Amino acid sequence: MKGKSKFFIAIAAILLAGIYYYVSIPAINIHSSDTWFCVIFLLIVFAVIYAIKRRFRPGEIKESKIIRSFIILILGIGVVYLIGSVLSSPIVNARKYQKLMTVEEGEFTEDVEELSFDKIPLLDRDTAEILGDRKMGSMVDMVSQFEVDNIYSQINYKGNPVRVSPLKYASLIKWFTNQKNGIPAYIKINMATQTTELVKLDQGMKYTTSDHFNRNIYRHLRFAHPTYIYGELSFEIDEDGVPYWIAPVKKFNIGLFGGETVGKVVICNAVTGEMDTYDIEEVPQWVDRAYSADLLVQLFDYYGTLKHGFFNSILSQKDCLETTDGYNYLALDDDVWMYTGVTSVNGDQSNVGFVLSNQRTMETKYYKVEGATEASAMSSAEGQVQNLKYVATFPLLLNISEEPTYFIALKDDAGLVKKYAMVNVQKYQIVAIGDSVSQCQENYLELLLNNGVKQAEQDTREEKEISGKITKIAQAVMDGTSHYYIMIEGSNDIFDVSVASFIDVVRCEVGQEISLKYKEDSQVNTVTDLQLDEKNDKGIEE
Repeated sequence: MKGKSKFFIAIAAILLAGIYYYVSIPAINIHSSDTWFCVIFLLIVFAVIYAIKRRFRPGEIKESKIIRSFIILILGIGVVYLIGSVLSSPIVNARKYQKLMTVEEGEFTEDVEELSFDKIPLLDRDTAEILGDRKMGSMVDMVSQFEVDNIYSQINYKGNPVRVSPLKYASLIKWFTNQKNGIPAYIKINMATQTTELVKLDQGMKYTTSDHFNRNIYRHLRFAHPTYIYGELSFEIDEDGVPYWIAPVKKFNIGLFGGETVGKVVICNAVTGEMDTYDIEEVPQWVDRAYSADLLVQLFDYYGTLKHGFFNSILSQKDCLETTDGYNYLALDDDVWMYTGVTSVNGDQSNVGFVLSNQRTMETKYYKVEGATEASAMSSAEGQVQNLKYVATFPLLLNISEEPTYFIALKDDAGLVKKYAMVNVQKYQIVAIGDSVSQCQENYLELLLNNGVKQAEQDTREEKEISGKITKIAQAVMDGTSHYYIMIEGSNDIFDVSVASFIDVVRCEVGQEISLKYKEDSQVNTVTDLQLDEKNDKGIEE
C-alpha cells in the first residue's frame, strides 16, 4: 500500500506540474522570476499532498522530517531569490546600470530632416483604434465572427508610417467555428493619410494571441524555446505584407535578474508558425520594433539618474535627468525611433532636452534643447481652442524650418482629429492652429517671422534676361492671385508673371515681342521685370 501511495503522489505531482506549466508557460531559466516562483509553488503543492496523504494532524506536521525538509527547502530558495534580487539591483550596481545604454549627443537639424506632409503621422493610437473599429464594422461578412485586436503596432511600411493590428476571434464559440481556416485579415492604417484598409490574406493566420491551446502564439513560442524569456510581442508586416510576430528575447546583464536588454529576436510567421531566431545585431532591416518604448525609457532613466551613484539619485540628485511622462514615435531612415522629453529630476516644469532612441538597434541620441515640456505644449494648444473643448494628443517632435517644434493633433469628444497645432519647443508662447497641416504650417512660419525667431530668406539667385516673341501664354489663379505663364521663342522654359506685380501682362498675346528679367527655379522661372515692345504694342492696339 505504501508503494501505491507513493506512486499515486508521484503521478498527481507530475500531472499538477504539467497542468501548471501548460497554463502559465514559464521560461525554464535561472534568470526568470517565474521559474523561481514555479519551483516554490510546486514544492508547496507537494508538501500539502504529502501531508494530506499521510493524514497528519496539525501537531504532527511539525514532527515530520519530510515536511520540515520541504519548509527548509522553500525558505532556502526564497532567501537565495531575495539575495539575488538585491545583488542584481541598482543599489549595488549603479555604474553598470548607467552604462547599459550608450547615448550620443546629436545635432537636431542635421539628424532630423523636415518631413513632407504625407510622411507625418497625424493620428495617435486611440484614433487609430476608432478608425479600425469603424472599418471592421463595415465588413458585413466578418464583423459577426471577428474583432480587431488592440495591438496596433506602429511601423514603417514602404516608407510610410502605418499602424497594423490583426483581427481576433469574437468569442470562444467563434474560435471553434473558424479556427480551421484561421484569422483571414489584418487592419492597416496609414497614419499620415488616415487611409484604413482591411488586408485579406490568401491563407488565414493560425498563430495569434486569440488562438487557444498549442496555436496560441505565446504557447507556440514557449514550446519552441523553453528557456527564452520573452519581452513584449509586437505584430508587424514585411515589405510584401506578410504578417509576423516579433518576439524580443530578454538578456540580463547584471546578476540574476538585473540589467535587462534584448539579446535575440524571434520572428514567427503568423500564418505558418515558422520561426527564425536572430542575434540583436542581425535583425532584418524591415523589423521596426525589437526594443519596446517602455524598455528604452527605463534604460535612459538609468543613464540619466545614476551618473553619481544610486544614493545620489535618491538624496541630493545632482546632475540627475529623467524622461518626461509619455512618448511618441518618429520615422527616420526606414526605422521607428522612440521620442520623449528629458527634464531635471527636481522638476522645474521645463525640458532640458529630448532623446531619440532606435527601436531596432537601441541607438540613442540626446539633444540639448531647453524648452517647454510636452504637457505645457499640450496645454498651450488646448488654450487656443478652449471654446471648442478639443483635447490635445501627445506631441510629435518635428523639424519645421530648422526649429524643434511640437506637432499636436486636437480631437473632439468623439476622438476624431479636428485641428492641428504647432508649438515652438523653445518659445512655447508661439502656437499656431490650422484646420489642415499645410495651413497650420503656414500660420506657424508667419508667427516665427513676426516674433523674430526666423528672418525672411533672401533670394540669392542670379537675375537673367531674355527677349523674343511669345509662343504660348496661359492664365491660372494661385492662392487668389492671377498668374500668366509664358513661353518665348527659342526657349523651352516657362516664365511665371504675377498680375499683381505686372498688370501689363494682361495685354500680352501670342506673337507679342517681349523682354523679361527672371530668376531660375526648378520648374517655372519667376519674372522680376517685364517690358513690352512699344511698336508692337501700338500695332496691337490699332
